[in-house]
Amino acid sequence: MPFNKRVFACSALALLTSANVNAAGFAIAEFSASGMGSAFAGASAIAEDASTTYFNPAGLSKLKGSQIIFAAHYVSVSSQFTNNGSSLNTSLGGGVLSGANDDGSTSPVIPNFYYAKELNDKWAFGLGINVPFGNASEYSDTWVGRYHATKSEITTLNINPSASFKVDNKLSIGFGVNVQYIEATLANKIDSAAVCLANGGGAACSGSFGLTLGNAATDSSVSLNGDDWSLGWNFGVLYDISNETRLGLAYRSNIKQSLTGTADFTRSAELNNFLTFASSTAFTDTGISAGVDLPETLSLSLYHEVNPKWSVLADVSWVKWSRFDKLVINFANPAQPTSTTPENWKNSRRYSLGVNYKADSKWIYRAGLALDETPIPGATDMTPRIPDSDRIWLSLGFGYKMSDEFGIDVGYSHLFFDDVVINNTDASFGHTLAGSYDVTVDLFSAQFNWKF
Repeated sequence: MPFNKRVFACSALALLTSANVNAAGFAIAEFSASGMGSAFAGASAIAEDASTTYFNPAGLSKLKGSQIIFAAHYVSVSSQFTNNGSSLNTSLGGGVLSGANDDGSTSPVIPNFYYAKELNDKWAFGLGINVPFGNASEYSDTWVGRYHATKSEITTLNINPSASFKVDNKLSIGFGVNVQYIEATLANKIDSAAVCLANGGGAACSGSFGLTLGNAATDSSVSLNGDDWSLGWNFGVLYDISNETRLGLAYRSNIKQSLTGTADFTRSAELNNFLTFASSTAFTDTGISAGVDLPETLSLSLYHEVNPKWSVLADVSWVKWSRFDKLVINFANPAQPTSTTPENWKNSRRYSLGVNYKADSKWIYRAGLALDETPIPGATDMTPRIPDSDRIWLSLGFGYKMSDEFGIDVGYSHLFFDDVVINNTDASFGHTLAGSYDVTVDLFSAQFNWKF
């Protein structure tokens, strides 16, 4: 019996779209608690502490002596899904796609580390370690969107040594190298009856093999696991227009990740019987490789001191999410063809405004507002791994210096999401998940500063 290879290939491809819900796309925004308080407005120009290593390495020229920062960010997420007419593939018999509503969100803690050192009156060095992309979500095995996603865990680690050079009293430039690790575990359920029906099983699917469409009791499952190390670079310019005003321009390159790993399948007894009857080796554990092109970013920032107490900050950032144009999976099993799935992501922008108030030599207070655009065009491109929309940031924070050597910064942001509507047909078997997400996110950040 001929076997539909495309069904298998698409089952795996559907896994490799995942995102974080606190920044647009699958980016993570939490890179410092000092920046959190002003919604990261002016981040490429302010150069107030060692976190400038990430935001703009040219800002290292503004720091004196040596600094170390330890920061942590708690992300409190709720993304409750409500079903609204999800359906089974009509070409396979159709019907209602049943299952529970669910909230697959998790609430991670994201760490940062930065070190900066003034080498002489011209040169400075910095080292940043942080997490620029990531996601963690887990749904129940019987939720209505189980054929789209059950589990997503994507983690990146970015190691970023940098240096700055002070050209003159107004202009500084900076450059950094990014050594980036990515690890992913992504899973979903497989509709065993759909495999049977799509491959000519006909009436025997429900008769001989006991398989009915959309039946969670006979579902199978698949989990993809892979990782990779890759390289990128970043560049920055800082220019003092006057003693009170400066501009910062920062660019981070795209990074091409080539993950390798395994596809691990768990087949129900009913599906196993059908595959044996069909003499098929599909849905068998195998090695995989997948390419993911992570986007470049460009940020332009302004910092202006109105007077010794008040300063204003502004920022516009651009992310080339259009690089995420397709997903390619190669299977070590020769029975499985290479598959390509197109994506429709668009480039996005982030706009932010902030204000800082220095009450005295010890206390600084911060506030900020930002608009963060989603790169996902609409409901048909939305997936339960990416309950994403445009969002507005409202941020507050403060910094306190215990002494000339030690200080802390605390930041908080609440994110207001537009309605997240999904009407996505999964690539595997044509089942449609329709409904909406009610998404709320609260971010809590704290960092410890040590100058020496």
